[in-house]
Amino acid sequence: MIVTFTPNPSLDKTLVLDAPLRPGAVQRAVGHSAEPGGKGVNISRALTAAGVPSLAVLPGDAGDAVLLALQEIQVPARALPLGAPLRTNTAITDQAGVTTKINEPGPDFDAALTEALLQLLLQASEGATWVALAGSLPPGVPEDFYAQAITALRETFGEQAPLIALDTSGAPLAAALSAAPDLIKPNAEELLELHAAMLGASGPAAGDDAAHDIGSSLGSGVDEQAQAEALEADPMRAAQLAVELQNCGARSALITLGAHGAVLIPHSSVDNSAETAEPALALRAWGPPITLRSTVGAGDASLAGYLASAQSGGSPTDSLKHAMAMGRAAAELPGSVMPTPDQLTTEHLSTEQLILIPRTTATANVETS
Repeated sequence: MIVTFTPNPSLDKTLVLDAPLRPGAVQRAVGHSAEPGGKGVNISRALTAAGVPSLAVLPGDAGDAVLLALQEIQVPARALPLGAPLRTNTAITDQAGVTTKINEPGPDFDAALTEALLQLLLQASEGATWVALAGSLPPGVPEDFYAQAITALRETFGEQAPLIALDTSGAPLAAALSAAPDLIKPNAEELLELHAAMLGASGPAAGDDAAHDIGSSLGSGVDEQAQAEALEADPMRAAQLAVELQNCGARSALITLGAHGAVLIPHSSVDNSAETAEPALALRAWGPPITLRSTVGAGDASLAGYLASAQSGGSPTDSLKHAMAMGRAAAELPGSVMPTPDQLTTEHLSTEQLILIPRTTATANVETS
């Protein structure tokens, strides 16, 4: 059983335009949909669609639109009543698949609700093989909540504790690394942000312009989207940044790189600090171009694919390919619709092993081959 935990779920509305979004103009939607959402909810939806047992844990009243929608599509859920409506997130996408997202903050939590939500997670996680902690935190929940949840899961279940995947961003992700999640799943932008937060500008040296841009772009005035797009096109460098983060607590990492595929950094006993000269290994997977319809939930589907394969004993390569297959299939579907098994294929996916050369000093450049 894979348990997903979404502390800030949403009703995800998607509006489809027949032309690019024009700010300030009046445009008519040619399609629309509404699905239960939030990262963990999407992972459970993807697993359920693929026939993999899953339980979604989230806040929300029984009559909330999100809980009713989950019930309608037969996704098992356990929820903490709030007495307040959950948020609505809106995605606007055009025919080329370009998506603009507008996310609401979510309901306010006090200390008592936060503790009750953590206890619900612990109760629901008994016997789970994986627990996926996913998404943003609602207002009032402390930034280190995911770190608290990871620690509580391991203290509660001891040797029977589930493996823990973490898919969030910003301060909650940085704060959680000290608790050593078994897997993190950043995209390129989130990886850059995390690397800057944990290692700062001291990672790359000023002698290598490309490395310096990657390591210090956030907060430097350089366009963050352009930096993320550059990293997506450089899987070797993305892998190197993730390997460096293993010394901050991330045991393994699945990095989604949009049209350029994904990279997996397996758990390793090798110390990747500046003092060691041992190379680190990573896996990369990619495939031919697809007909992109919506990126909403595609990264969540990728994590679902990885977890489903890993749970069934798949090798790191097989799990990475399954992650790619589910993410690509989701991106070819409208809104946040999740693929079914007949829509998944790994036939045209390619993989390779990346050998990463470690930095030799604390301020050395990130090396690539």
